[in-house]
Amino acid sequence: MISDWLSFWDKPHCIYVNARHKDVHYRGLAQAIAALAPAPRAHVLDYGCGEALHADIAAAACGELLLCDGAPNVRAGIASRFAGHPNIRALAPEDVERLPDHSLDLIVLHSVVQYLTGGETQALFALFHRLLRPGGLLQVSDVIPPQVAASTDVATLIRFAAANGFLLAALLGLARTLFSHYWWLRVRLGLTHYSEAEMIDKLAAAGFAACRAAKNMGHDQARMAFLARPK
Repeated sequence: MISDWLSFWDKPHCIYVNARHKDVHYRGLAQAIAALAPAPRAHVLDYGCGEALHADIAAAACGELLLCDGAPNVRAGIASRFAGHPNIRALAPEDVERLPDHSLDLIVLHSVVQYLTGGETQALFALFHRLLRPGGLLQVSDVIPPQVAASTDVATLIRFAAANGFLLAALLGLARTLFSHYWWLRVRLGLTHYSEAEMIDKLAAAGFAACRAAKNMGHDQARMAFLARPK
């Protein structure tokens, strides 16, 4: 499942309807990560970070920001964009696996688990449990509940676009998406959904004490976020 989605995200696509959409999206995520950073010298990992356009905002709130993405072209863009920032590093997934045990204070996994199988997610949680320091925090966000349909995503995007000045572009972009490779993949592969209890159980199986957060990271509040700490 992950290889097909990685191939999609590694090529030009129309998920972000225009530059304004992409800017607002990544700025909001960077601000949210900065708010989660537990200390000015914290070591933070954003796993599955995408283009991370405003990662410098998050990096200003911590000692080191590691940006991991499995898509090679996306990762190369990150490395180039933040080459002048000494506390930002772009990593491949295999680089993350080689990090020292208990070396991270915060890990953010945003809008990733829906593209993974249950086994892939479980393996990631086990890795994160090894990498987090005692008292460290894992946030898993943008988790899609079973009852949330694609139409909910559409309505949420329209509201987000109207609030941020790109409504017309969003409407045109939604029309393009229906005929895009993204929609074909979503129909063929589907997305992985979790109930609140299922996600908490999956985190517990990896050694975390977890609870649902009051608010999801990002604009889609029909989706869920979870806060987890190593037991």
